[in-house]
Amino acid sequence: MRLRYQLLLFSLLSVMLLQAQAGQDTYQFLNLPYSARTAALGGSNVSLYDNDINLAFTNPALLSPRTNNILGLNYTNYISDINLGSAVYGRNFGDNNFMAFSINYIDYGTFIHTDELDQTLGEFTAKDFVANIVYTRRFTDNWTVGATFKPIYSVYERYSSFGVAFDLGASYHNESVLFSAGLVLRNMGWQFTGYHSIDGKQHRETLPFEIEAGITQGLKHAPIRFHMTLTNLQRWDLSYSYGNNANDAYTEKTKAGNSFDMLCRHTVFAVEVLPTKNFYIVASYNHRRRMEMRIPDKKTIAGFSFGAGLKLYKFQVGFAIAPYQVGNLSYHATLSTSLSEFGVK
Repeated sequence: MRLRYQLLLFSLLSVMLLQAQAGQDTYQFLNLPYSARTAALGGSNVSLYDNDINLAFTNPALLSPRTNNILGLNYTNYISDINLGSAVYGRNFGDNNFMAFSINYIDYGTFIHTDELDQTLGEFTAKDFVANIVYTRRFTDNWTVGATFKPIYSVYERYSSFGVAFDLGASYHNESVLFSAGLVLRNMGWQFTGYHSIDGKQHRETLPFEIEAGITQGLKHAPIRFHMTLTNLQRWDLSYSYGNNANDAYTEKTKAGNSFDMLCRHTVFAVEVLPTKNFYIVASYNHRRRMEMRIPDKKTIAGFSFGAGLKLYKFQVGFAIAPYQVGNLSYHATLSTSLSEFGVK
């Protein structure tokens, strides 16, 4: 039995190391926030143990008895006519087994098809689809673990690709002290068919594997929760190249060499105010997004996100705004309800 655990650990570490060294990966849309609350929390949160079924997109261990028979719809007006959407449904089996099923899509819009002589040949579209089948197991009142199976289909004009990804997550929650924590290994998997072939062989790329951890702490005598999420724990150096010449690229690399700046790029902070149990307000700060989306010599609030949620009648409504650059805002809307409220068991 010990040998099996050692082999499993060795295999997992090997995958982590290979993915960390892969550089640019395919299916980057897997990391986009689909729900308003996740977007308001800075793009990712793996620790908030609540009745929001959409949190299972970032940590499959966050399903709970309170997500049973919940139906959720999400829509995002992203940047430059890009639209995201998803539908999710949760179902519990017994007291300790929870599941959720969803379909997510991204529509990049319609593009003009031209040849090398700039002659218009028509139009084409680009879309991504991913399904999520989530299973969560509760072992104790405080501990849950979960996994997500994600078939992926992507089509850009006449080029298409198919792959599969897996998420593994764990969650600890202690409501008596208003504390919760989470750990997730995201986007482990394979691209079975690439977008094109080279010499008759499929050109396959790696998936955007990522390790995330986070904590959530509420205050006992104030309706406030604090969130801290650590992202990309599998790779320390998150610097990148930009500009039109080698000097610009070297400048960014030098700036990112600051250890404190690099630590901040791995961290997303959020604060949540809950005046009542049916209303919340969120503000967050994502330092990596701010550094990568900033405009030199121009003031911007890139990196900050804001959102709110409210229960209206039998529906939970959420809305969030995430600024990326000046004039580039993404708008996120969520609508969810318990079908039990309408007599559907």
